[in-house]
Amino acid sequence: MNIFDELSWRGLLHQTSDDAGLRDHLETPGRVLYCGFDPTADSLHIGNLVPLLALARFAKAGHKPLFLLGGATGLIGDPSGKDKERQLKTEDLVGASAEKIKAQAMAFFERLGVADAVTPVNNLDWTRPISIIEFLRDTGKHFTINYMLAKDSVKSRIGREETGISYTEFSYMILQSLDFEHLCRTQGCTLQIGGGDQFGNITAGLELIRRKTGRQAYGLTFPLITTASGAKFGKSEKGAIFLNPELTSPYAFYQYWINADDRDVVNFLRYFTFLSQEDIEALAGQTEAEPHLRAAQKRLARETTAMIHGDAELAKVEAVTEALFGGGDLTTVDAATLKAALQAAPGRNYPTLGDVPPLPKLLADLALCPSNSQARKDIKAGGVSINNVRVTAEDRTLVPEDFLGGDLLILRKGKKNYGVVTLG
Repeated sequence: MNIFDELSWRGLLHQTSDDAGLRDHLETPGRVLYCGFDPTADSLHIGNLVPLLALARFAKAGHKPLFLLGGATGLIGDPSGKDKERQLKTEDLVGASAEKIKAQAMAFFERLGVADAVTPVNNLDWTRPISIIEFLRDTGKHFTINYMLAKDSVKSRIGREETGISYTEFSYMILQSLDFEHLCRTQGCTLQIGGGDQFGNITAGLELIRRKTGRQAYGLTFPLITTASGAKFGKSEKGAIFLNPELTSPYAFYQYWINADDRDVVNFLRYFTFLSQEDIEALAGQTEAEPHLRAAQKRLARETTAMIHGDAELAKVEAVTEALFGGGDLTTVDAATLKAALQAAPGRNYPTLGDVPPLPKLLADLALCPSNSQARKDIKAGGVSINNVRVTAEDRTLVPEDFLGGDLLILRKGKKNYGVVTLG
């Protein structure tokens, strides 16, 4: 299938500079394209997944994607979608973030089997040597102020008297255009892809290429991903969902997807997986007929977690999920994943086992029960478990063997109320 058609049925085509022309252009394999990522943080997040996956989709379709790091543009700040100026970062910070993002992205492409087809580049390499005179004469000369003021990214800021837009961010469009023209001239790049807010910058690049080289190039953007509930995609109660496991644990990552709304899950399967149209339609039918089974959500969580964190981490996450919510054996699961899963649960830490209070008081201290007396009643009624094993004796003494890995004990009241006790 032509990659243009695949992106279309997946709902990933928002704007193009020329639908028919681009589709015909992509009939020939080996087309060079790029997508830029400014290193504004030390990790990519799931909001970056659509363009990352698009580069992989193009690679699988036989084209030649460039993963562009904005080592130069990241020092300037993109005004697109922003209502005020970005805080400028030092070159050292931007460079360090760029290296981390590059390693993260290339590991992602490696897991998908397309690392050899994706080439990382950094726009600082060709921007740094240019003098200000060269920039103004060779590039700036091709842009009129009228043309730049008409772009949404600039127009929206001009109307804000209290913030406006600096000359620095005003020039961002020209820098991004310079990237496209440079890659077109040196590497035969004929397509830039990006988020919907980048269309103005992309078309500015097309204009520069036309003026300086006379060549034909194209632009393509993806739609802004939103949820049916109106919540911002990619955000949880704790903030952004990062691809770095140190910032968002694989368990939390998995849970974000498995909790997808029924109204969103089919679209998410199209956007964020490589599943075929037939497989997604089958899961859509199952979701409509048996929504309580959450088959589509489980498949979505499996696909995305394996893609970002690998099969080994997925296995750990699924084992912990089954143990916590299916009543499985907690002694056999990965302790680090278990701790991450229960990060939001109430917890108490004690220096030694001898410092841990009796079980009824422990339940009250963890707010799993309102009082010691109610805790004793709940224990007698069989409503309390230690590491998923039901307790029936209120004078049950805790022993070293109760602590998983020697330092972790999981208390549960009812089906979903957990408490964590740690030693040391």
